[in-house]
Amino acid sequence: MKSLLKQFILYFLAIVIGGCSSTQTNVAVIKIKGSDTMLSLTEYLAEAYMRKNPGVSIYVDGGGSSSGIKSLINREVDICMASRPLQPEEIQMIASKYSSLGVSYIIAKDGLSIYINPKNSKRDFSIEEIKKIFTGKIKNWKTLGGKDEAIVPIIRTPNSGTYLYFKEHLLEGEDYISNAITETTTAKVIEQVAKNINAIGYGGLASESLEYHASINGVPSTEENIRNDKYPINRYLHFYLLTNPNGVLKDFVDWVLSPSGQKIIKDSGYIPLFEIQS
Repeated sequence: MKSLLKQFILYFLAIVIGGCSSTQTNVAVIKIKGSDTMLSLTEYLAEAYMRKNPGVSIYVDGGGSSSGIKSLINREVDICMASRPLQPEEIQMIASKYSSLGVSYIIAKDGLSIYINPKNSKRDFSIEEIKKIFTGKIKNWKTLGGKDEAIVPIIRTPNSGTYLYFKEHLLEGEDYISNAITETTTAKVIEQVAKNINAIGYGGLASESLEYHASINGVPSTEENIRNDKYPINRYLHFYLLTNPNGVLKDFVDWVLSPSGQKIIKDSGYIPLFEIQS
């Protein structure tokens, strides 16, 4: 519901900014769908771009990276936002259908944070501990020096790019523990962690205040540590298109990659591609 409301607001904003003059009948439309990790970020970018370009209306929707890629392949959207690289089968589908490998733009960098309830005494984890928790090899906080309480893992749905990235890079391809609680968005993962001292989850760095973020191998998930690759769990955020963009679509992508767009990325809590002066 919130996502639909935001889409309406973005559409309404485009109309208001563009004015109600009958002389303005040609409104360029850009449709974007995909990663929930990137949803709020792309909405901020869309709002800022539409303010500067009143003849453009940008629709932004979430649903997960896999959902966005599927919509892109079906030509239902112009841009897929994804928090992971394309899978081989997805590339094959694009190639077989369009005789092209598509076009990828890295627009930002993000740290994958481990969310912990602020009252949990365990505030630092090794990569191996994270793997054992989410594969079920460690099931009690006592094993990690905490209280004798069962660990409650919170994970994302399989259509999430974050889910796949975590499984590939943190679990090294092993299956998640079968009784993990599954949530559809990062915000809901954080809600579960916030109300349960024994819960642990994961998601993007920009999703919440740092009070929920644990350190990994003694390194906190700060912007500087992620930019310099000191924080061990980081990733790039992508825009995918079927072909090289032109017209308004190219102008929007170019603007996102410009200092103006990258400043909005920084102000939104994500890591820009290059140093931005505040």
